[in-house]
Amino acid sequence: MASITSKNFITENFLLNSDIAIKLYHDFAKDMPIIDYHNHLSPKQIAENKPMANLSDAWLNGDHYKWRAMRANGIDEKYITGNASQEEKFNKWAETVPYTLRNPLFHWTHLELKRYFDVDAILQESTASTIYAKANTILAHKTPAQLLEQMNVEVICTTDDPIDDLAYHQEIAKQGFFTKVYPTFRPDQLFLINKTSFESYLEKLATCVSFPIHSLDDLLKAIQERVDFFNANGCRLSDFGLEQIYAFDFTDDEANSILKKRLSGGSLSDAETNSYKSCIQYHLSKMYHAKNWVQQFHLGALRDNNTRLLEELGADSGCDSMGDNTHAKSMSAFFGRLDHEGILAKTISYNLNPSQNEVFATMMGNYNTGECAGKMQWGSGWWFLDQKDGMEKQMNALSNMGLLSRFVGMLTDSRSLLSFPRHEYFRRILCDLLAEDVRKGLVPDDLNFLGKMVQDICYNNAVNYFKFN
Repeated sequence: MASITSKNFITENFLLNSDIAIKLYHDFAKDMPIIDYHNHLSPKQIAENKPMANLSDAWLNGDHYKWRAMRANGIDEKYITGNASQEEKFNKWAETVPYTLRNPLFHWTHLELKRYFDVDAILQESTASTIYAKANTILAHKTPAQLLEQMNVEVICTTDDPIDDLAYHQEIAKQGFFTKVYPTFRPDQLFLINKTSFESYLEKLATCVSFPIHSLDDLLKAIQERVDFFNANGCRLSDFGLEQIYAFDFTDDEANSILKKRLSGGSLSDAETNSYKSCIQYHLSKMYHAKNWVQQFHLGALRDNNTRLLEELGADSGCDSMGDNTHAKSMSAFFGRLDHEGILAKTISYNLNPSQNEVFATMMGNYNTGECAGKMQWGSGWWFLDQKDGMEKQMNALSNMGLLSRFVGMLTDSRSLLSFPRHEYFRRILCDLLAEDVRKGLVPDDLNFLGKMVQDICYNNAVNYFKFN
């Protein structure tokens, strides 16, 4: 591919296509702090607070978005997850970037280069060495805490297993960083009763709580202890990363028998597995409500499709895709039961398949109550949908089916400390979307009114919704 010669691609008014959009962004959105309530950042990396070795370490390691693009571009796995040097891997990413044109990676890449390293050039083979050297020089003098503060990140919520000792979160709290770092309770492993790893996981959980787990009562007691521990360490959110919500019929007695059968070496039918999962999900949600936590449901990913790479690299290797599950009936049954019993926590649901946008938007509107504005949230465009087209469709559907003005806004869902310009990306798209409505005469031409709405979506709604200390 020929070199790209344009300079200053990321201009001051990038994505802002009118004077109103420019004013909304620069006067109202730009300087709002960031609350990133769902990501996969490493608490260990933040607690140790050491500068990253190089741009590849900061940018490529663990980034399955980039891995997928490099594979699609024909890059050998040696330069993606293999044993090539960090600079060689970076050079192969630079070689790939021009081919990502019209993929959100092209925008993200250059936003991040501009915001963290003041790089205006397009990343490609001809600019790779200069950009790599400049970024490495800056990174050598920037700790994770400084990078977060530079982006005005007020709060981040990591994603943590119930058996985590949260030692790194405790260390972060002691250091008094500008950015507050809270854990999120992610109990996916508790659902994997049909996996060979289930028994060993329960043994680790038993070690955490210092008593054996032989029954459902034991398991629920152990989970409650871990919920209490997370809550004491600042946790205010939970998360599920499931293909579906489990809302099958169950009784605690049935779930207890199923668990005991599994622990004694028996094999379970699909019906038994679903009953157990439904029981665990119900009791978890009941605990979350009691703590006034927010529960999140990331639904519909079909994970680890490439079994060869799964065997070679493990999970989260960039081989996941949208699933085509249907969700309406299970969501209705599950949320409906919790609501009827008065134990439905504040909830955010995310779909991965855009054909289900209106399904999710309308479902969440069924269970709002007067206890708080926007109790039931349909979350921001997630994963394959956290790009311009996906965000616009999500906000348009939410506007049509619910209240965009009560939306809690963007999150990164990222493993990279350099990903926070995604909030800027979202804010620019939001401002341009509203400005286009003004141009069409669909909303009032009132900058202060619209600006307050923008600030609420970017920050204020999240403050009021999550209620972090």
